[in-house]
Amino acid sequence: MKVEFRECDFFDLWIWLEFNTALSELERQYIEEIFNSWFFLGKLGGFNAENLQIQDTGLEISYMNYDESVADNSMMAVMHNMAEVEYQGYWARCWFDLGTSDAIALDILINSLKQFSKDYVPIERVVIGGENEDWRIPQRRSTFTENPDSN
Repeated sequence: MKVEFRECDFFDLWIWLEFNTALSELERQYIEEIFNSWFFLGKLGGFNAENLQIQDTGLEISYMNYDESVADNSMMAVMHNMAEVEYQGYWARCWFDLGTSDAIALDILINSLKQFSKDYVPIERVVIGGENEDWRIPQRRSTFTENPDSN
């Protein structure tokens, strides 16, 4: 599975998956579950690199003292929004607003997709950010609407 990064904006990020065949309905459900689960963990603040006490301790964690103050005083790191997964030909894509979650979120997603690709459905390529030339992204409508009477 090849991983590519293009222009990345954590508040407006498309993630693209390329397969070597069109996906069955069951395979689509697997992909959607991966993205939904990943987003839900991100929505709950699971990808907060400022609070990795266990990881930072190393392999010996028996009787470790977990410092609640470190957890309580770390900056909030939550994802904000996710769109529906879309499919076209051999591609799947999904839009995310990763909010204040840390980049470790992308590492975890890529690790999960790599294992999924080995065990279930081979993924040819994962593209983080940017746009696919063959499948343009829709232009986001601005939330600001101009009032003609305001001049």
